[in-house]
Amino acid sequence: MSSLPVRSLSHVTEWVFDLDNTLYPRSCNLFAQIDIRITSYVMELTQLDFEAARALQKTYYREFGTTLNGLMSRHEVDPDHFLNTVHAIDYSPVDAHPDLVEAIRALPGRKFILTNGDTGHARAVLRRLGCDDIFEHVHDIRAMTYVPKPHREAYDGFFARHGIDPTRAIMFDDLEKNLVVPHDVGMSTVQVVADEGFVHEQVDAWELDRAAGPHVHHITDDLARFLRELP
Repeated sequence: MSSLPVRSLSHVTEWVFDLDNTLYPRSCNLFAQIDIRITSYVMELTQLDFEAARALQKTYYREFGTTLNGLMSRHEVDPDHFLNTVHAIDYSPVDAHPDLVEAIRALPGRKFILTNGDTGHARAVLRRLGCDDIFEHVHDIRAMTYVPKPHREAYDGFFARHGIDPTRAIMFDDLEKNLVVPHDVGMSTVQVVADEGFVHEQVDAWELDRAAGPHVHHITDDLARFLRELP
């Protein structure tokens, strides 16, 4: 699915994927488990009630890139304690996806995960999908020194560590704001969106926005099909 002008991806040799709600469908509600654990964490930390804690959580998520970044900036939260707490979830909702695995495996060049989560969480998801052996590296929030996407530093550190030429790379992410910097530095970009009509009481409308700006080159609600039928 895409209503945007076709841009060839024949030049791409570096394939960079976000993890949550990108490699698995938002509809499996895995991130919803993390989301509610974050709310509980904020409630315990701040002694706010559920609604107030949730509003603060989403404000930090929107303004700081991650709730963790906001909590570290405003409350001096220990990041390891936070990450270990919010990722203590049930991963069984993520089903194996052999079509996606084979589509990624067939891509020409190196493949990476660039995630605001941590490596343990990423590996758990990749094992469920069946593709833990495909990616050269998981560049996680610790590797970013806790400065997350969409901040420029998160991408610059990733490029430098892995010797990536952005003009030969592509970024896949569910959040359009995380594609602004990739576009600015010369990457191709793909927004991976939920199915049309998807709603969830834990998901704010801005998290489901389908971008119309120049920083989004392609939009898809079926990543496996998009990779099989690359423009």
